[in-house]
Amino acid sequence: MSLPTSQGAQPAATGFPVAYGNNNNPQPKFKALQAQVDWSTGLFDCFSNFKNCCITCWCPCITFGRVAEIVDQGSTSCGASGALYTMICCLIGCGWIYSCFYRTKMRRQYMLKESPCWDCLTHCCCEPCALCQEYRELENRGFDMVIGWQGNVQGGNQGVAMVPMAPAAVEPMTR
Repeated sequence: MSLPTSQGAQPAATGFPVAYGNNNNPQPKFKALQAQVDWSTGLFDCFSNFKNCCITCWCPCITFGRVAEIVDQGSTSCGASGALYTMICCLIGCGWIYSCFYRTKMRRQYMLKESPCWDCLTHCCCEPCALCQEYRELENRGFDMVIGWQGNVQGGNQGVAMVPMAPAAVEPMTR
């Protein structure tokens, strides 16, 4: 049953898509929403990876470079990202301005919740903790952060390429 509407008035919202594409493409104009998931570790769980915690406290450009290389899927190297981060830190004293964009990019790639607060606020208030959390998240997703993107891709391919072969036929021993 449909309710009468006056000319130009929009129909009531029913939960079903009303607008469809043009006549040539009758697809509905909506996207399926995916549920966002929690981070695998908390922001302040830095000591769960003590080695990375120390590296991040003394030289955050290393942790940032490793995270950026994986998030960019190898399009930028760890060294280039780390050097740019260091340059920004030296010029304006705020590397978090650059690193917060990578947190956002990473969250979108892995459908992570924006928690405990906005990405830039997280990096502004606690840059080392944010970098450590991102590093741990990628490790928990199976990346070996030390070998970088190419190492992870090649390592994944080696497992498939190295199929055990049948042993060669051995001639029996004769006297």
